[in-house]
Amino acid sequence: MNIDNKIRSNISSAFKILYNYDVNKENIQIQSTPNEFKGYFTVVLFQFAKILKKKPDDIGKNIGNYLINNTTFIEEFNVVKGFLNIDINKESWVSFFHSIYSEENWGYNKSNNKEVMIEFSSPNTNKPLHLGHLRNIFLGYSVSKILEASGYKVHKVQIINDRGIHICKSMIAWKKFGNGETPKSSGLKGDHLVGKYYVLFQKKFKSEVETLLKKGLTIEEAEKNSSIFKEAQELLIKWENKDSETLKLWKMMNEWVYDGFSRTYDNLGVSFDKIYYESDTYIHGKKEVIKGLKSNIFYKKSDGSIWIDLAKKGFDKKLLIRKDGTSVYMTQDIGTAILRFKDFPKIESQIYTVGNEQEYHFKVLFKILEVLGFSWAKECFHLSYGMIDLPSGKMKSREGKVVDADSLLEEMIDMSESRTKELGKIEDFNKQELNMLYNTIALSAIKFFLLKTDPKKNMLFDPEESIDFQGSTGPFVQYTYARITSILSRAKKLKININLTIPFEFNNINEFEKKIIYAISIFPDKVMMASKEYSPSIIANYVYDLSKVYNRFYQEVSIFNDKKNETKVFRAALSNMVYRIIYSSMDMLGIKMTQKM
Repeated sequence: MNIDNKIRSNISSAFKILYNYDVNKENIQIQSTPNEFKGYFTVVLFQFAKILKKKPDDIGKNIGNYLINNTTFIEEFNVVKGFLNIDINKESWVSFFHSIYSEENWGYNKSNNKEVMIEFSSPNTNKPLHLGHLRNIFLGYSVSKILEASGYKVHKVQIINDRGIHICKSMIAWKKFGNGETPKSSGLKGDHLVGKYYVLFQKKFKSEVETLLKKGLTIEEAEKNSSIFKEAQELLIKWENKDSETLKLWKMMNEWVYDGFSRTYDNLGVSFDKIYYESDTYIHGKKEVIKGLKSNIFYKKSDGSIWIDLAKKGFDKKLLIRKDGTSVYMTQDIGTAILRFKDFPKIESQIYTVGNEQEYHFKVLFKILEVLGFSWAKECFHLSYGMIDLPSGKMKSREGKVVDADSLLEEMIDMSESRTKELGKIEDFNKQELNMLYNTIALSAIKFFLLKTDPKKNMLFDPEESIDFQGSTGPFVQYTYARITSILSRAKKLKININLTIPFEFNNINEFEKKIIYAISIFPDKVMMASKEYSPSIIANYVYDLSKVYNRFYQEVSIFNDKKNETKVFRAALSNMVYRIIYSSMDMLGIKMTQKM
């Protein structure tokens, strides 16, 4: 039984004895005591004050006295404005730590025999991955790790948007201006080369529109009458009609992009269990739309386009197939969702990691699937996240001003090298170890910074701030982990066996050690909360707080100079537990650790 549950059980008994009131212990809310008050566990009393018609402070004092007089583990309490703050005695702190120390997977749940699927990344094949993709990728990957820690079997997937007008734009530009350029001849990664032609298309398109505007056309007329845009539209129709020359070009350019994506994913340390392609799933979507048309769920307009009217469901009319027979995003999303549940029949839900600008799209998608009769549609979830900017401003991929993931990672590695050399203490590293260190620090800086903010919020990514070795950063947590590695190494040299049973008679625990044990005790709750809310920020902020608490302990308490061996064993074991939890937390964030800095 963890400390929270033990307190809840005794408070439940107190309500029964003192007030003849039965309260389910699950309804007793316990929070962390704020730093400005004494105690560690705070019980919220307001809800009971209304029921019992008593002042919350009076209830708190009565329950506090009951706990002191009727339990053996409560040391002291205080009541502040309706909150009961509790501390337990030293023996109970040590006993609790002793009880969990041997649990190798502290914070992890056993399998619940449930399966979920999470989609993330899902880029277009007309440009390289960029900073916006990084928030998506790290969020989706981290949530998958957190769900696994919570007992789920997780299937990590992505849908590659490898068809559509945006792809045709890159193709047309390469056909017109490429002169046979390839990744090999240009020295560019394949995704960067294709992205180059997407940007070139946009420049040519913008130039043509400006020319047409000068001739008196409206902006809408000018865009529709752009010759290069018309060529892209014609190419899309050829693609859907399986024109052999068009398909050959499409496959070649997509392979360039896939190779580039693969190298980026490897560098980022993320992977997928299955990849879906829009060029496949849109066919399934079109079939479902035709079936829905025959059953009068959808309707066809006079121009041949197919729609659904969701006005009675609180939405608007939605286009599903254009008048020229080509499909839209919604078409392929319908097909993808149905195909995934066929491929993975045991999954209970699909989680879509997509930016908040697509919230309406997913509400409509889930409603269409529900109207089509798929009961699992109600279990689909849009993991929405806010936009990300740099100090220099918003990213604009059409103008080529986007910060691509590869360049950002290279810049962060250079910054990592510079900061590490400033700090010194790298004489013991060889060249290979240094390169690995710079890469590890850089990735931990990016991932931690992007994940520590609540996913629903917009955020500013500051590379300089993210790689600081002080404050709420990945490098700070890495430094703490490396520091504990050194401590454990010294313990081994001193032949301090941290695997020995920690003596129960140890009673010299101080406030710094209590704070660490408390932080350790709430780790499972943080994992469960992060799992329920799909929020890695809960884990990121937790592991930062844990690292902060440990560093204060390290500064104030001598680990190895105490005369008593049991004290040395206890403090080394406490360090080892923090070491394990930091590793577990950072692993849930998709961050690899370094043992030496």
